[in-house]
Amino acid sequence: MRVPGAMRAPSPPPYVTEMGEAGTRLGNASRAALDEGGDLARNIAAFAPRVAQQDLAAAVAAAFDSRGVLLAEAGTGTGKTFAYLVPAILSGLKTIVSTGTRALQDQLYHRDLPRVRDALGIGLKTALLKGRANYLCHYRLQQAKGEPRFHSRDMAAQFQRIVAWAGRTRMGDLAELETLPDDSPLVPMVTSTADNCLGSECPFFSECFVVQARQRAQSADLVVVNHHLLLADLALKQEGFGEILPGAQAFVVDEAHQLPELAAQFFGEALSARPLVELARDALAECRQAPGALAVLQEPCRQLEQAVRGLRAAMDELPVRGTRRRAAEDDNAEQALDVLLEALRQLHAALLPLREAAPGFDGCTARAREFEMRLLRWRDEGADDEAAGDGAASHDADLDGDAEPVEDDDRGPLGDDDAPSVLWYELTARGFRLSRTPLDVAGPLARHRARSQAAWVFTSATLAIGGRFEHYAIKLGLAEPTTLLAPSPFDWPRQALCYQPPGLPEPASRDYTASIVAAIEPVLRASGGRAFVLFASHRALREAAVLLRDGPWPLFVQGEAPRSLLLERFRASGNGVLLGAASFREGVDVAGSALSVVVIDKLPFAAPDDPVFEARLEAIRRGGGNPFRDEQLPQAVIALKQGAGRLIRSETDTGVLVLCDPRLTSKSYGRVFIDSLPPLPRTRSIEDVQAFFERESASLVPQESSVHG
Repeated sequence: MRVPGAMRAPSPPPYVTEMGEAGTRLGNASRAALDEGGDLARNIAAFAPRVAQQDLAAAVAAAFDSRGVLLAEAGTGTGKTFAYLVPAILSGLKTIVSTGTRALQDQLYHRDLPRVRDALGIGLKTALLKGRANYLCHYRLQQAKGEPRFHSRDMAAQFQRIVAWAGRTRMGDLAELETLPDDSPLVPMVTSTADNCLGSECPFFSECFVVQARQRAQSADLVVVNHHLLLADLALKQEGFGEILPGAQAFVVDEAHQLPELAAQFFGEALSARPLVELARDALAECRQAPGALAVLQEPCRQLEQAVRGLRAAMDELPVRGTRRRAAEDDNAEQALDVLLEALRQLHAALLPLREAAPGFDGCTARAREFEMRLLRWRDEGADDEAAGDGAASHDADLDGDAEPVEDDDRGPLGDDDAPSVLWYELTARGFRLSRTPLDVAGPLARHRARSQAAWVFTSATLAIGGRFEHYAIKLGLAEPTTLLAPSPFDWPRQALCYQPPGLPEPASRDYTASIVAAIEPVLRASGGRAFVLFASHRALREAAVLLRDGPWPLFVQGEAPRSLLLERFRASGNGVLLGAASFREGVDVAGSALSVVVIDKLPFAAPDDPVFEARLEAIRRGGGNPFRDEQLPQAVIALKQGAGRLIRSETDTGVLVLCDPRLTSKSYGRVFIDSLPPLPRTRSIEDVQAFFERESASLVPQESSVHG
């Protein structure tokens, strides 16, 4: 049996797998469009041809022609967006392009796609499709108008702005409301979910923005989605566009390194506090249309909300994250779970006779039953099939970058496949999430891909480990994909330097963070600030913040303001120092001189208190694999590449990457990290760093960056 996440026996690195004929018509046309004097060079100002970009476009074209599978790493600056858009547009195939986030989705659809389409002069019909939680729901907006749920004047005023906007929007996309935060409590009040949508029974069905968005996508030649929407549809959650997938002839998955972890969420299931509370409140809201219903439902709804609060309070003594077995050891938590289960049963019983009384009661009845079954599955499925031990010793550990293989997991069946999964919980400030997560998603991903009979392209700036693709190929269920390693075109010897400070203690030592701060202060003086300092733990981040608080540079600390605001202030400062953790390794783009140093304190091995990760490692060990080599090391390499990738974002950027962890040279596996990074010149001399910035200040002349997608 294949071990989840295990790497295959070594074979020659497949930098470029043979693609049959030297060139196909689509491949040649794609190369020509991206070449000197081609359509993009003639029609897009400052476009600069890239050989690596043309190679990637030809590989994408070959996959499209053969309905094959391509796994491609495109280094920063390759221009992978243009490289896959050109063959997608020229091919005439119905194509789904999936990106990592909604922000990238908007950027691709509103900026990159129109530029390429117009440059090629092809009248392609395109559509942007998001999950239903991004679109205004007329029915829930009407329901919210009668609810006194506004906790402040600001919230009430924001709701009135939504009401006014609802009367004039054509697309219903909440992204049009720039002043509405993604985490606003108003969002779930005015949007639907797969659980609470009334479907064709909704009195506003003919005006539904979700339905309209799906219809546009159905008739489009190229549809831009995000991974959450793509996976929700693959997992048959009906969140997005089940009507569209069967007709797609090609899929391009950008930021593909994110897909395995996201797929684990979608092929599992979860029960969290907010949907439970929303069920109670939605049921009460329906009572306005059904005289007499309030008398029946008020008490069961009150009991459900009380049971949710009671469970969160009962779990307060538990670690923030843990396995089902760990929760079962706490009598208070188990009793609170009993109360929650009974509250769901009571509400379901009260709703049954009211299903025909108002449009939403039937949906509320189904939700109550579904939540009851999810809770039962979470409580019972691991009872007879759990591995011995719990790993409690790791639960209170901070992320210290020194993760070792662990011994414990909870397991339970996943669907009809009886695939191994882990049952676990996570606590937030006011809520909880009870999850069932599969340990391996390669099987379902492979089945969905085969069923589509389409071309599939998976691409990212970070997919290869030391030039090899086995780790992600196995995670994605790819047997023998065509692979391509398109190196970054940047002039690394001129643009960048890698500094490894000498004499640092081992990462587990008590004074490690203080030593890091002392080692990077001369770097910051040489650069005049302009730095990201990325930490493997929030504990180390807080300690460094205290040590750097009185420095001569503006200090921006993760947690003291929203990420977007911190980045805005950092860019505006011109000489700031930003302290961040894992979330700043990826999806953060600061081009230009505002960012000229990236410091990474430790090799970013995954958290030792993640129950899913623990279970995955133990499954690899039980299958005869090596958890460190097969999972921990590859994951850490990808995370390091993501963090290092923040430094150089264009051909005019310059900067110093500071890698502090002495294990890069003291451990044999350090070479894997170094070999996976771009070819930066390396030094252990602070004088070299100082000379680098002296040259930068002497020669830096502002100039317009070229465009290559």
